Amino acid sequence: MPRMLDVSDAVRAEIGDEEADRLLAGENAPGSYDCTSCRTPGDSEQERTSTVLFVGDETAVLAFAHASCLPSQVVQVTEEQLQGAVRSIGGVAGGAAAGEPQKSMPEQAVLGVTSGLVLIEGELHPALVVEPTTPIVRPGTTGPGDDFLPLLIEQGFTPLTELTSVPPVLHGWSVLLAVGQLHAVLQPGANGGQPVAWWQAHQPLQVTDSWRAAANKHQQVLMFAAPVGSIGRQPREDLLRDSLDKAAAAGRLVASALPLAGT
Repeated sequence: MPRMLDVSDAVRAEIGDEEADRLLAGENAPGSYDCTSCRTPGDSEQERTSTVLFVGDETAVLAFAHASCLPSQVVQVTEEQLQGAVRSIGGVAGGAAAGEPQKSMPEQAVLGVTSGLVLIEGELHPALVVEPTTPIVRPGTTGPGDDFLPLLIEQGFTPLTELTSVPPVLHGWSVLLAVGQLHAVLQPGANGGQPVAWWQAHQPLQVTDSWRAAANKHQQVLMFAAPVGSIGRQPREDLLRDSLDKAAAAGRLVASALPLAGT
């Protein structure tokens, strides 16, 4: 029986017409699978299913997801992440930061990224809080200044003075949740090309079930960013929220709502 598969033009271009046609005919596609996003079972004979191709430097892995969770797309990942995922579960594992300093792309600045739930207008929203461990200056310049917030504002992030409503959606950016874990924050590629990682987890780290459930419910993640020294590594979500409120009141916070796993 033919599978209810979605194969995007980008995926078809990578795997070739012959392989894509075999997938659509049901020859190489699994009937049942674990969704690479929400990790719950799926059935490509009964529901729309997306093909998601994760591409490393030397290898690639084709994964499957509920069409309601992920669109069919090509996602660039590091070879290290791809190989680690193949060894573990045969899919691509993303990484969620939980206060871990990571590398930002393409500036290569060291960032601290914390995941947590933030209450806004009576609803819990999944959030990522990004704070550099050192001041960030504009690429190509040196000096004691900190251009982290101006650089993000130029990308479309919104300055906040208080957290009373959900920030606007920043189209073109997205948060990739893969294999039930946070993989990366993606930004638009050059000249309309494939999205590239603005921030990418160094290794797979688990998000909480409640965070993942909120992300799947809202289909977006709120990203907050503040200069070094504004937030700190808070052990509890209530303390994290208090730090966010103080940073906003001081004019040291920007935010956007980023669509989940897609652009």
